[in-house]
This record gives sequence, structure tokens and C-alpha cells, in this order.
Amino acid sequence: MRKAWIFLKQLWALTVPYFKSTGGRWALAFFAFLVGLSFVIVEVNVRLSYWNNRFFTALQEKNQDAFWAEIMVFAQLAAVFITIAVLRYVLQQVFEIRWRTWLTNHFVERWTTAEAYYKLQITDGRTDNPDQRISEDLRLFVERTLGLAISFITNAATLASFAVVLWSLSAPIETFTLAGTEFTIPGLLFWAALVYSAFITWVSHLVGRKLVGLNFNRERREADFRFDLVRMRENAEAIALYGGAEVERGRLQSRFGQVRQNFMAIINRQKFLVGVQAAFDQAVVLVPYLIIWPVYFIGNVPFGHMTQTAGAFGRVQDAFSWFANIYSTLAEWVATVQRLTGFIAALEEAERKACAATRGTAPGSDWSVDVDVRLPNDTLLLSTDFTLKAGENVLFTGVSGSGKSTLFRVLAGIWPFADGRIAVPVSAEVKGRLFLPQKPYVPVGSLRAAVAYPAPESDVSDDVLRLALIDVGLPALADRLDDEGHWQNRLSGGELQRLAIARALVQKPAWLFLDEATSAMDEDMERRLYQILKDRLPDTTLVSIGHRSSLKAFHDREVRLSPAALAAE
Repeated sequence: MRKAWIFLKQLWALTVPYFKSTGGRWALAFFAFLVGLSFVIVEVNVRLSYWNNRFFTALQEKNQDAFWAEIMVFAQLAAVFITIAVLRYVLQQVFEIRWRTWLTNHFVERWTTAEAYYKLQITDGRTDNPDQRISEDLRLFVERTLGLAISFITNAATLASFAVVLWSLSAPIETFTLAGTEFTIPGLLFWAALVYSAFITWVSHLVGRKLVGLNFNRERREADFRFDLVRMRENAEAIALYGGAEVERGRLQSRFGQVRQNFMAIINRQKFLVGVQAAFDQAVVLVPYLIIWPVYFIGNVPFGHMTQTAGAFGRVQDAFSWFANIYSTLAEWVATVQRLTGFIAALEEAERKACAATRGTAPGSDWSVDVDVRLPNDTLLLSTDFTLKAGENVLFTGVSGSGKSTLFRVLAGIWPFADGRIAVPVSAEVKGRLFLPQKPYVPVGSLRAAVAYPAPESDVSDDVLRLALIDVGLPALADRLDDEGHWQNRLSGGELQRLAIARALVQKPAWLFLDEATSAMDEDMERRLYQILKDRLPDTTLVSIGHRSSLKAFHDREVRLSPAALAAE
């Protein structure tokens, strides 16, 4: 019971925000209309039930006039049913994509706010494949939630409607004699359907309850396998140079082996559930006939009454057995809800893990930093106290593992494991700051967008972009701004770093932080680019991390960091 209550709270947390958002009233009205269409379909089915009685009674009595009259009635009912069914399908799909669009935007915003996408990687080891949760799990959640809601309401309406029909059809058999004693059970057929369905549901739950955990793992295994495939594609050149195809093949086969193992576990569990449900589905065909046959053979009810009884019994039994009939779908849905609520919990935790160091805006033009930097396991990595003065270019050096790159992450405000004090100058807030990592990120798309990043490409003129590419030694790309491609893979390491320097020339930040941003270039190109930065950006303060002594010529001061912990950077 406690698990059911927890699940309902999780479902509520995922569902309600959409209906409380802007346009939520429209969504509620849309959903109500879908429910109304479902009620119309149920009403048509009830009318078809009575039509069934009249039609087969006409056949039994060989009444041609009644036969053709019922044919016309059926045509009208069928036309209404088909129209409503198609309309409901189309509107349900429209509702699904609108709901999914809102949820996707909501989750993407949460994931990309406060660098949660980055913090999840360093603070949470349980939330696997957030991309898959946003794309696939949200799709499944919307599809299953709406489908199951409409199905549940429709079945409830079917149960209420056909229970009345079945109760009235029970009149001829509700009084019977057993062992010489006369018994009367009003609504006998209704109670028989209830008992039969309750037994099916109980057995289905016993057989299929382990499917929830298996479906949860299934999504994870599939996502892990897909992630490794993408990583191999994106690192194809490095793998080929290492000659690592055999290792990668083994890794992929191992990943898929986990997919296959979990899939076979689902099959082994599902086969029992399918077998149980198939057995009960076959048996239910005969149950109403076995109950009503005595009064039929003595002529107390017409053939149409008997066929209507069988149809109504099946409808009521199906409605009662709704839980059992869709158990595997419910198991998949529950697993999806659990994965999404787990993702939300991880996002909330990442949002809370803001840098413990107090950040404020300094009234002057300098950075004032006094922080203790720690690793995720709380090991002290670096303790430092320094000031960055506007106009004074600073070079940070130190042995590998001394915390240089991590310190830059602290300055950027994305590393949550630091405490102390950081005063950010107004110039860094107004005119901006730009951090260039050693491995630049280049989005897939046009070269124009790649050079302008992170600014929108529409904010920068083509002339500025072309000049920046020429300045950094990439003149061959200057006239290819409209070319689309995966530039991360098409350019060499040195070319990628030069493209990143071009971004700095375009952005013109007040503070430029370079984390070994020229390490893939030769010293001549490195000297040329640093000189261009100083010439083109005279008002920009350069703060660099580097190991080459040649960089000292472009900086006014060197700060050497010493590690405070044995942990590797």
C-alpha cells in the first residue's frame, strides 16, 4: 500500500504541472472533450448490444422486415462509431504532442539551468543517460499516461453501462434450485463476471509483478548500448589510430549482451502472463453460455437474448479485468514514472549543489579569490588566495594534479565543491567573461553557428566571423560559413583550438580564461595567436593555464599552484 501511495505522489508530481501551466485550462478542456468522445463510443456499444438482441431474434423468427430494418440501424451506428473513433484518435495524438512538447521544454530547461547537466556528471552516479530520459521516457510517459487514463475512464463507463444491461439480462436465471433448495441471486451474471475478473487480476499480479523492475532496467540497458555506439562514432579517428576496434567490438557486444539478458528475462516472465491471460480469454467465451444454457434450452429466452447476454458478459468482464489485461503496459508505465521522478530528484540535488564559496560582485575592477577547492569525495585539492587585476595578464602554472583546471571551474561558478569567497568585478558581469577549455566544444550545424558560439549566429555579422577565421590561420574556412557538418570530427585538435580563439575575437570579453587552449598547436602558432589576442583585444585581460615557458612573454605575472591533496586532477 505504501508503494502505491508513493507512486501516486510521483505521478501527481509529473502530471499536474502541465495542467497548472499557461494554457492548462485549455488542456483540461481538451482532455474533457476526449473523455466525452469516449462516452459516446460507450453509448454506441450499448446500443449495439440491444441491436444484437433484436437482430438475432429477427433471424431466429425469420422476420425479413425486422432483419432489413436492423441492417439500416447498424449502418447508422457503425457510421457514428467510426467517425467518433477516428476523431478521438486524431485529437488524442494532438494532445500527446502538445503535452510532450511542454514536458520536454520543462525538463530541458531544468537540465540546462544552473549547469545541472554538468553537475549531474560529477555529483550523481545513479541517474544514467539523462538524454534518453528526456527523449524516450518522456514520450513513453505521455503516451502511456494519456492512453491509460482514457482507457480507464472508458472501461469505467463501459462497466457502469453494461452492468445495468447484464443485471437486467440476469432476470431469467437469477432464481435456481441447488440440492433441493431454491436460491435467488439478483444480478447473477454481473456477480459471476466480477468473481471471474477478480480471480484473473489476482493471478496476473502474482505472475507479472516482477516486470516493473525488468522494464526499468530495460530502458537503462538500451540507453547504455546506444550511448556506447554514439561514443564510438564520435571518437572514430582516435579509436582507429589506437587500433582499438577489437576492444570496442567487445565492449559493444558486452553492452548488447546485457540488453539481451534483460530482454530474455522479460520474455521468461511475460510468457507466463500471456499464457494466463490467453487461457482466461478463451474460457470466458463459454462462461456466459454455461450459465444461461438451462433456460435457453427450455425456451424461456430467445436466441437474441442469449447472444446479447454473452456480449454484455464479455464487456463487463473485460472492464473488470482492465488491470489484468494491460498488466505489462502498466509495468512499463510504472518503470517510466520511476525513471523520470528519479531524474527530477537528481536535478533538484544538482541545483542544490551550488558552489559553497560565497560569490559577489566587487565594486572595483579586480577578481578577489580566497577558496578551498575540494574533490567530490571531499578531499582538499587546493587552497589558494589571490587577486586578478584588470589589465594584468596572469599565467597559472603547476604540476599536473595541482588543481589548475578545477580552479577555473570554480571561477566559472560550475564546480560545486569549493568554499571560501569569490568577488567578481563589475567588468566581468557587464562586458562578460569567456572560458576556453583545452578541448573545445563545437555544435553540429553550420560553420557560422560554430564560430559565433555561444552567441546566436544572427547576432554576429559574416564579415566579423570571416575576419576572425583569417586572423587565427583558418582562411580556407572563411568562405564556408553556410557549410553544415560535424565540425568536432572534421577539424584537427589544433584547428579546433584556433576556432575557439576565433570565438574570443568575436565575443571580445573583458576577461578571457584559457585552460591550455593552445596546447595542440606548435609554439610559433601559439605565439602568433597570443599576439593577435593582445592586438585585437587590448581591453581584455588574459588569464591562462599553461606549461610552456614561451607563454610567460605574454603574461605580466605567474602564479604557481601547489596541490594540497594526492588526488589526481
